[in-house]
This record gives sequence, structure tokens and C-alpha cells, in this order.
Amino acid sequence: MLVRRIVLTGGGTAGHVMPNIALLPELRKRGYEIHYIGSVAGIERQLISEEGIPYHAIDTGKFRRYLDIRHLTDPFRVIHGLGQATLLMRRIKPDVLFAKGGFVSFPVIVAAWLNRVPAIVHESDLSVGMANRMSIPFVSKVCFSFPETAEHLPARKRVFTGTPVRDQLLRGNPEQGRLLCGFDDSKPVALVIGGSLGSKAINAAVRASLPSILKRFQVCHICGKGGVDESLAGTRGYRQFEFVSKELPDIMAAADVVISRAGANTIFELLALRKPNLLIPLSKSASRGDQIHNAMSFKGQGFSEVLLEEDLSTESLVGQVMSVYNRRKAFIQAMHMSPVRNGVDNIVKLIDEVCGGG
Repeated sequence: MLVRRIVLTGGGTAGHVMPNIALLPELRKRGYEIHYIGSVAGIERQLISEEGIPYHAIDTGKFRRYLDIRHLTDPFRVIHGLGQATLLMRRIKPDVLFAKGGFVSFPVIVAAWLNRVPAIVHESDLSVGMANRMSIPFVSKVCFSFPETAEHLPARKRVFTGTPVRDQLLRGNPEQGRLLCGFDDSKPVALVIGGSLGSKAINAAVRASLPSILKRFQVCHICGKGGVDESLAGTRGYRQFEFVSKELPDIMAAADVVISRAGANTIFELLALRKPNLLIPLSKSASRGDQIHNAMSFKGQGFSEVLLEEDLSTESLVGQVMSVYNRRKAFIQAMHMSPVRNGVDNIVKLIDEVCGGG
């Protein structure tokens, strides 16, 4: 049987890596030889190394929304990365490239185009990110997850696939999740997720609110690298983690309500798991506003409640968490009625078609 090769790329945050990881079991089942191209020091290197597939590092630049001396050197790093990616394409000879976005993906996509390798890019957010916008002329297809995104994409390239969700995330054990956190079944569990890089604003608000929240909930707080507050270690009913990977399915299964940023991958995971949630999107001052668009779409569909970061306080956080928990049955019902499903099958089918295997 002829072996088909695929290169996956994407990085910078876990949100640009986890959808790729979600595709791995189905790609393996279909016999693909899988390679990954990522940055030298990005989180994708650590996450992919756990999956046992070849990882190829290239130099990368980054678009920053603030003044930084690295703006002067980033163009040269991107050019260098393009050269490295081009050589990798010639060496690996993939049949298809699947890109999840992030600043590392653009030079890889251009390298694929230069080597006549068909490429697919996936946009999880409602608004299209800069790296993906720049990549559209060089790709065969653009996958998207929000119906509202269609109007921003070329009709001949866009494919509504949904977002891939890791199968193992759907098989968590709530009892094991409580055990991992040292919780019992006397109170419901509130899970706080600030994203793979954490959130200082959410972390601070949650900790300031603990005296009130812990009266009604046990709190599992995933606070990001360097975000653990050692002074709170041992607080009854409160457990902190910098980052979780293999433990996440069990912890998610144990959660009765989730407080989260509004990154697209996370909120589609919450939708797949039917978890009532309070979204605190990243503010426009720190982003292009994509999380606000995501959150408002989910609120409009009845899946989520939204608390804007500029309105975040101890009082507003406690009030909104209680409100979501008290209305949890309505949120769960709305999510059950959603037509959106796991995007893995749709995306792998498209990959087969683009590389001539479907």
C-alpha cells in the first residue's frame, strides 16, 4: 500500500496545537505517515514530543501588538524559517499540509506552495487571524468553525468543518477528576481555565473571590505557567495546576461549571462536553477581539454567559458563576440541541480528498 505523508503545523499557544493532536488517531488509522513542523521553543514542541511523531523545528517571527525591539529582527527570522521549511518540504515530500494557524504556520504554508504541496488551513475563531489571512492565497482549502466566518472567506476555498476535539477528552472519569484534585462530593466543582498561558486578571479575580466561591463550590484552578500562588497551597476545596494534559479529561468530567477564556478550541470542547460555562474573553486591548466575537456567538446561541474583562470584579465574578450554575439545565439543553459536532471526521475526509486519497 502506498504510504501517504502529511505535515502538520501550528503553534505559539496550545490552541494552535490541540486540534492537530485531535486529528492524530484518525490519521494513523488511515495509514498516514505524520510529521510536525513547529517553532524551536514553542509549547507545540513539548506537546508533540509526547505523541511520538517526528518534530522539525524552524525559526519564527511573531506579530506583536506592542512596541518591541524584536520587530526589527522578526522579518529576518521569518525568511530564515521559510528557507528551513522549504528544505524540510523537499526532504519529507509530503502529500498534503494541514495548518492550524499561529505565527509558525505561515512560512510552512508558503514553503508548501513553493513545492506544490496542497495545503489546508483551519480557522477556529469567528474572526480570521492574521497568519491565516496571509495564508489564504497559498492554500487549497480553508476550514472554519463558526457559520458567521463564511462571509470573510473565498467561496471556492471555504469548508465548514467545525473544530476537532480530542476523543480522549470525551471519555473522562468524574470520580478520578475529583480524586486528582483532592475533592469529595459534598459540593459541586468549579473549573477555572485561563488558557495555556494563563491569565493574570482571571487568576487574581478568582483568588480574591475564594472566600465567597468556596462556600458553594470546590475550585480547580488551571492558572498557567508560573501562576501558582504558593500561599494558597493547602486551602481546603481549592487545587491549583500550572498546566494539565493527560489529566484534563478527568478534571473536565468532574466540573459542574467552567470559568474560562473564550479561545475557540476551549469553548468547542465545552460545547462537546455540554459544560455550563462563564466566558471571560481576552480584552481588545490585548488581542484583535477574536475571543469577544467567539464568546458573544456562544452567548447568542444559549451555550454560555459572558463577563467582559473590563467588568471583572469579585462581585461580578461570584454573581455570574452562581447565575450560570443556577441556570445550568438551560445551558445544557441548548448545547444538546446544537448541530455542531466534532470536526475530526470532516477534516480528515477533506485531507483525503485534497491529497487524492478520497
